[in-house]
Amino acid sequence: MSKTIIHSPRAPAAIGAYSQAVRVGDTVYLSGQIGLEPSTMLLVDGIDAQIGRVLENLKAVAEAAGGSLNDVVKATVFLTDLGNFAKFNEIMSRYFAEPYPARAVVGVAALPRGALVEADAIMNLAR
Repeated sequence: MSKTIIHSPRAPAAIGAYSQAVRVGDTVYLSGQIGLEPSTMLLVDGIDAQIGRVLENLKAVAEAAGGSLNDVVKATVFLTDLGNFAKFNEIMSRYFAEPYPARAVVGVAALPRGALVEADAIMNLAR
């Protein structure tokens, strides 16, 4: 199967050697997003704003791939403070509808650019 590279100008440009997302068949692998504002490439302030920006960035890439966050089947969340677990759940529930995707939350020591949260996702577009 061939790979299709997905790019959205509504999400931050890649800050390394990776694509925003890659589609293979009906599966789309969305790269990790941190709370960068796409137009400025600056990190937004505070955990609430960063969680919202991460989810908006993932949403933009999902839509560029022809889907939506409701097509996400698996997400992985990285938090520098697991004390923000409940806050992530609360904000995530505004972006995803039930049934929610499978998910893992991992506590990490640090993230790129000093981010407080990062998330990636796998989306299935089979209709």
